[in-house]
Amino acid sequence: MIIMAENLKLLTGMCAYFEFFANNNDINKEEFSMTSNKTVLAWLDEMAAMCTPEKIVWIDGSEEQLEALRAEAVSTGEMIKLNEEKLPGCYYHRTAENDVARVEDRTFICTPTKEEAGPINNWMAPDEMYAKMKALYAGSMAGRTMYVIPYSMGPVGSPFSKIGIELTDSIYVVLNMAIMTRIGKAVIDQLGDTPDFVKCLHAKKDVNPDDRYIVQFPQDSTIWSINSAYGGNVLLGKKCFALRIASYLGMKEGWMAEHMLILGLENPQGEVKYICAAFPSACGKTNLAMLIPPEYLKSQGYKVWTVGDDISWLRIGPDGRLYAINPEAGFFGVAPGTSVKTNFNALESTKKNTIFTNVAINNDDMTVWWEGLDKNPPVNATEWKGAKVNGVEYTAEGNKLAHPNSRFTAPAVNCPCISKEFENPAGVPVEAIVFGGRRAKCAPLVYQSRDWTHGTFVGATMASETTAAAAGAVGVVRRDPMAMKPFVGYNMATYWNHWLEMGKKLGDKAPKIFHVNWFRKDDNDNFMWPGFGDNMRVLLWILDRCAGKVDADECAIGYIPKAEDIDIKDLDMTVEDVKALLTIDNKVWLEDVENIKEYFAQFGDKLPKEMADELAKLEANLTK
Repeated sequence: MIIMAENLKLLTGMCAYFEFFANNNDINKEEFSMTSNKTVLAWLDEMAAMCTPEKIVWIDGSEEQLEALRAEAVSTGEMIKLNEEKLPGCYYHRTAENDVARVEDRTFICTPTKEEAGPINNWMAPDEMYAKMKALYAGSMAGRTMYVIPYSMGPVGSPFSKIGIELTDSIYVVLNMAIMTRIGKAVIDQLGDTPDFVKCLHAKKDVNPDDRYIVQFPQDSTIWSINSAYGGNVLLGKKCFALRIASYLGMKEGWMAEHMLILGLENPQGEVKYICAAFPSACGKTNLAMLIPPEYLKSQGYKVWTVGDDISWLRIGPDGRLYAINPEAGFFGVAPGTSVKTNFNALESTKKNTIFTNVAINNDDMTVWWEGLDKNPPVNATEWKGAKVNGVEYTAEGNKLAHPNSRFTAPAVNCPCISKEFENPAGVPVEAIVFGGRRAKCAPLVYQSRDWTHGTFVGATMASETTAAAAGAVGVVRRDPMAMKPFVGYNMATYWNHWLEMGKKLGDKAPKIFHVNWFRKDDNDNFMWPGFGDNMRVLLWILDRCAGKVDADECAIGYIPKAEDIDIKDLDMTVEDVKALLTIDNKVWLEDVENIKEYFAQFGDKLPKEMADELAKLEANLTK
């Protein structure tokens, strides 16, 4: 037996740091690890034997340990320290050019049958995928350190929360997970001796895109990721756990994991009401989550509080109402386009203790820049691939200093409008659920569903149209049910049925469901609604409807506002303009019905009858 004591080193804090050799399976990990949990230790033994790391380091969450890891990452070039005076505690990371975004075509849901994964998920039989992945993982961490990250999705100890453990060979992952989740000893103590945790394994290996896989095994509560170092593929607590695995767990356990922001809207009397909202990409989700009220409403005392910008976990509370938490602890936001004008609060969140990925560096003062931040690209710049360039000339030639999907990982506590309920283990009560899309002619500014079942149909059929910025033809309708198309961990039709079941449990205490469209256009292709902070005017109507303070007109698609009930004070708009925003073009909607029929057809007899009935009702209403 190899004598381990000679190689044992203590990292500051509570960290246990020990040498590991693949041919030594006799190590008593209870002596060195932060837990005696037999399930955890047996799994760690198995994964270490497969990946053969040189060392294993438990992450205890202490600032001393994290600071030592930052220093190590800087010394190896994995991270770059930014200007401590202008961006205190901030670091830069650059990924490989072939590894800059989530890879949906390499993302798999591995369930016992293909039907369980459904027609819109990539599927492979679990045994086949495990065999493929084990071959790739074999020896993948040789000469590297395996970091063991216990983390909690949601406040530690909350009845909403779930625990995961991620094994990774990337300090970048450790430091991002420390921002995006609650990590360390408190989490492993909370787990205790139970086997109830999500097993997450990530290895950078050689970042080969041909062997890149991000795989979820829902029945096993297991996530395996290999050959990527990009955040969305390797921060396994985020979309992989918080949506794909959690949506499956929610279906089994009677709760919901949704791709939804959570915001609180405070009125001048100090009352706060909470809204969850789901939008496909490029529809203003983060901007809405951190919305700044227009001056007219701000002067009256209206405020918006951010609980979450991306993901909601929802459970039925003791009073029978629906409550939501944000399972994350940070923001993993797209940098380009974020500015003082578009999202002041998001930008402020990045001013300290933030990790920037694939943006540009201003070499004069070691700060960061991206397209849309301002109109002054740095002259002495390093673009996202690492080349030093004259930023002004480089961008003038049509090049991008920052990658279009470059990111910031910022602590949520940095946000100026973070809610005081952010860490509330009981969550916040949800008054309304809002779905949205980008539709030029089809959807009105806002409408309300008739009931929960109809609202589920509204969410199931939500869509956006491609823009000039997207690849392919302009105006193509892309269905993205509940904004969950890339993230649902099982058959989408079964997921809709789970929504319907949740509605039955909630009964008359269910939140009201609405649909919004900030992107309606006139015949000259101009946007008809100002958007941004003025979207609050629509949210106020939604909350008034929930409180029974305003009436609405029933139409073919649901309930639409009376035009005079949408507050347009201080806007360059008239009531007639609002009426135009609320019109329903039956011909356009009937074309959409045909598109929905095609979309629903792929689910065959798994499609809930209620969804087919709602579609038939919509078509009948439009042809009256």
